[in-house]
Amino acid sequence: MTAFAPWKTIRQWVDRESLQPDIARAVRATVAFMVPMLLTASGHLPFEVTFVALAAQNIAIVDVRGSYTLRFGLLLAMTAILSGATALGAFAAPSLSASVGGMLLIALGSGLWRHLSNDYGPSLAVSSTLLFLLALNTSHDPAVAEHSVLATLAGGAWGLLLQVINWPFRPQHPLRRTVADSWLAVADLFEAITPGDDVDRAQRHQQVNEREALLRTTLDHTYATLAVALAARRSPLVERLEHLNLAAARLATRVVAFNTALENLMTQPAFAALAPSIAPVLMSLTNTARTIAVAVVSRQPAHLATAEVRLRRLANLLQVLRARVTAQTGGNHTGSQLAEILRQIEIHLPAIRDALRATIDRAEERAAFPLELFDVNTWTLRPLASALNLNLRLDPALVRFTCRIALLTVLGVLIFKSTHLAHGYWLPFTMVVVLQPDYGSTRQRAAQRVLGTLAGSLVATLLLWLDPTFAVIAAATAVTILGFGFFLKRNYAIAVFFVTLMVVLLTEAREPVTIGFTVERLGSTLAGGMLALLAALFFWPVWERDRLPPILATALRVNRDYWQLLAARLATGGAYDQEAIDAKRHAEAANSAVFSSLQRMIADPKNRQEGIELAATLANGNQRIAHSLTVVTLHLTPGIPMPQSELAELTRLATIALDTLATAVETGRPDPQLRRLLETLENFRLPLPPTDGFSPDGQRDHWVFAQFTRSATELSAMLLAASNESGTGSLASAE
Repeated sequence: MTAFAPWKTIRQWVDRESLQPDIARAVRATVAFMVPMLLTASGHLPFEVTFVALAAQNIAIVDVRGSYTLRFGLLLAMTAILSGATALGAFAAPSLSASVGGMLLIALGSGLWRHLSNDYGPSLAVSSTLLFLLALNTSHDPAVAEHSVLATLAGGAWGLLLQVINWPFRPQHPLRRTVADSWLAVADLFEAITPGDDVDRAQRHQQVNEREALLRTTLDHTYATLAVALAARRSPLVERLEHLNLAAARLATRVVAFNTALENLMTQPAFAALAPSIAPVLMSLTNTARTIAVAVVSRQPAHLATAEVRLRRLANLLQVLRARVTAQTGGNHTGSQLAEILRQIEIHLPAIRDALRATIDRAEERAAFPLELFDVNTWTLRPLASALNLNLRLDPALVRFTCRIALLTVLGVLIFKSTHLAHGYWLPFTMVVVLQPDYGSTRQRAAQRVLGTLAGSLVATLLLWLDPTFAVIAAATAVTILGFGFFLKRNYAIAVFFVTLMVVLLTEAREPVTIGFTVERLGSTLAGGMLALLAALFFWPVWERDRLPPILATALRVNRDYWQLLAARLATGGAYDQEAIDAKRHAEAANSAVFSSLQRMIADPKNRQEGIELAATLANGNQRIAHSLTVVTLHLTPGIPMPQSELAELTRLATIALDTLATAVETGRPDPQLRRLLETLENFRLPLPPTDGFSPDGQRDHWVFAQFTRSATELSAMLLAASNESGTGSLASAE
């Protein structure tokens, strides 16, 4: 009998959304906020609603990943910090000097919270500053100040209770979550690789690079988290999760190599006929990876069964595609290499299945599962934060940011306290919301933050002008909190709009609305945003142009080491061992750091972007070399050496070239040796070995030499770009 259609749709929606944090976060925050608001309105809560509701909402909205003791301790510490910020503002309010000193302490604390945690620090900095400024703007009566502090404590306790009460019903094993994050990042990469009819190839290449960088970051985070767990206590479960995470990394390596070979095929006439067969395979890879992420977290036999069905279907699709590639390319070099990589993906699937089954206690149970394997489209699990950053060495950029935010907010407090603006706290608060550690990030976020704040203020003002009843205000506030919680990680501009509505409705609904009142708030918001942007531009700024050269030079040298290691493995018949795996990881991480730096540099002022074209050229060439070397790793055959003097000579030339490029990037001065190296490399020929009638060894040597030849071509282009100074500019740091 066919299942009732609505129930089938609901079941599919539940499966897709069961691990989504957005809806749960939004509901949690709404309940945390609205309960104190309604209790205060009915006279059952003897506290100031502003502090209770804001503290509860800020604690309840946090997505904490980690052990239950870590979660509880972190949320408790955040409650204490919010209460301390309220107390500091309340008791400093009567004195201008105390207000300025308190603001200075809050600003220094903001820098400290960012240093301790990238995940929770920024939001804690903003919320603690808001409560401090609100307390600074309240009555100078000590009794009111004491009530504000108690209200914040009560709100934090209520938000903490909402977090804790949910744990028995939705347990979240932290190590399972972080391994699931790796599989989700793998799935996102596969999705980006999938070719489409209407996708520009340059745009596709950029998206693949971005997803690769995110995958590398996620895998490194997972490796570190599992290593900490193993160091604390040797556990069979942790070892099994480590194997499953390693299976994800190995699958990603093979698919990245597949994409490198696929890009060669996309330039050939045979690709048009193969494209319809390639897309289902990549889509199946994407859905399989996401299903594995669900299964490892849920531990449900039904999800395991679904994953196994997907793996079996994927194996069949790979076999079909491999046969078609061989038939339609005529067994040429590109087609045979693509078919070999598909074979390696296929033989890796049983290892994935076994690794997944080992992590599920009830793997032997038979369970019903949906016969229709629908696409698993959207997953936004947050990475697991396993520990705080307790390193005593401070990031110089963060130190500059802390000095900048301290000066700005102290200036803002001086202005609004000395001029006695009724709602002047919007001036320093907007500064805190807009200002970021570097100018590029501030510029990128300033527009959406300021516009979102202004739009939210205007809409809230229009609503208050209508003099609505409490029921209307309560309903509107609930909608704004729900919207803020839902869009917080999806669309920051919309989230800012909703949170501004919420703050205005909460803090100003009980006061008469006038034109002067509205202009004062909007003017403070706009002035705060402009001052933040000017401070990022002129006060001890951090320019990416000064930070990029050493990052790029490091990536060039890491690729040099990667090349040397693989050439040595080929010459001696070495395996793709842990040292080779580490070299690949380092190359991927270094390239990811370069592209992140380039993105920040693009947002810097035009006069601070000198040399960005050259840097982008070198970064892209360096990444393509890393991709070709990754393909080579798939052809490392233990015990079968490939001694070739030509390959050794090419490796020697590449080592010198990458070293020279790195030095030129660091110093910012073109090296005359670059031109000579270019001529030597262009005159060098790496002969492709014969395929020996398509024997396995002949094919392997042919594929390996083809990848090194491709790398040599990319290296020549990099040398040409670096030796040609016209129009590229220098990457030297400007002192």
